[in-house]
Amino acid sequence: MKIAWETVTIDQSPMGLYLCQPEGTGPFPAIIVGQNQDGVAAFTQEMTRRIAEAGYIGIAPQFYHREGEPKTPEDTANIKNTRRDVNVINDIHATINFLKGCATADTSRLGVVGFCMGGRIAFLAAAACDVFKATVDFYGGGTYQQWGDRPAPAMLAAQVSCPVQGHFGDLDKNPPPDEMRRLGAELTKLGKPHEFFYYADAQHGFNRSGWKGYRPEADATSWARTLEFFAKHLGGATTSKVAAAG
Repeated sequence: MKIAWETVTIDQSPMGLYLCQPEGTGPFPAIIVGQNQDGVAAFTQEMTRRIAEAGYIGIAPQFYHREGEPKTPEDTANIKNTRRDVNVINDIHATINFLKGCATADTSRLGVVGFCMGGRIAFLAAAACDVFKATVDFYGGGTYQQWGDRPAPAMLAAQVSCPVQGHFGDLDKNPPPDEMRRLGAELTKLGKPHEFFYYADAQHGFNRSGWKGYRPEADATSWARTLEFFAKHLGGATTSKVAAAG
């Protein structure tokens, strides 16, 4: 695996990109990884490496580049007040443009996966960008909440342009399972291909190792389903490494 930090400039601000590539010349399908609320820190980097281990290019943009990566819980809380979907969409397009310049990336086969706020971002990307072939949302909280002046992602369900997979804990409070079932029902009504999975005795962040809410079985199962989903819609990647990391 090749790991590097790259930088692009968007809105006159340098945005870091955590880039993980499989060994070989490719071209490989590419998957954008939406960070959790901690930024592109240890957990998001681990998930991006998992993507590369499965045979895809994984790339995690630092969506907090305008404010700076948070260093304390207070920093994280303050950033929540400044998040704007218009900025997120600009950052996604800048990341896609970066990938178009990578000789190893096949940008005709793009996916997106996100965790926590990144799950919300992944769903937003499916609705706001028509270039993705598959989207995976891990417990994306705030899907019905606005960031700025744009409609909340859930209100854009009719614009979703690719299949969506979702993974949610039955004990989660953000998003609560009932809210995700409502979103799933709306996608069904609209004829949008999707599959939502719910995990018993699982809280928010059930696949994040190192804390009491970690559920190894749910982690392994959800990740195997994720790789199967990406293999179906993106193709061309190794799917043998499905076990949970950590």
